[in-house]
Amino acid sequence: MKTEKTSKNAAYTGLFAAVAASSCCIPPVIALIAGVGGSASALSWMEPFRPYLIGLAIVAIGYAWYNYLKPKKAEDCCEVDAKPKWYQTKGFLIGITLFAAISISFPYYAHIFYPNNKKEIVIINQSDIQTVNFNVQGMTCAGCEESIKHAVNELEGIVNVNASYEKASAEVEFDNTKTTKEQIEKAINSTGYKVINKVKDE
Repeated sequence: MKTEKTSKNAAYTGLFAAVAASSCCIPPVIALIAGVGGSASALSWMEPFRPYLIGLAIVAIGYAWYNYLKPKKAEDCCEVDAKPKWYQTKGFLIGITLFAAISISFPYYAHIFYPNNKKEIVIINQSDIQTVNFNVQGMTCAGCEESIKHAVNELEGIVNVNASYEKASAEVEFDNTKTTKEQIEKAINSTGYKVINKVKDE
């Protein structure tokens, strides 16, 4: 039936929109797992469309539920009952809805996929500890922050890293006898996000 086909298309549209809404945050995790850091920011350009994609997902899946739950017309009741196709079942819609919700909320729990690679370092001379604030272009969510923190913590002598996508910055505290600002900048750039300029040295 046309209504059933429309309902199925709406459900798939909602699912696609939900995944696309978080597509800017999924590549950093995939890049970490695959060991391909430079592709982390591949879909960051989609971030401005996130609110619209979430809206589309909600409307499309809502429409699919509406078609499923609305009272059947009299002529439909006269049809011979047949086993519904899998995409016409309540279980299918519940599955699509849950997967969409998980996809939309992905940026808020993406950090759990990043292993803690922060090293304990012994500070011999406090005067060797330096803090540099970098302007970083391309971060759009907490997943992007974790990608940068993970890359920088791979270096020796890193005391602390704080990245903020809202401020478009990364503050790195490090032992300058073990690593350099240039190495840190290179590590950040290796993720696919780009250091524009160093804000300040402390």
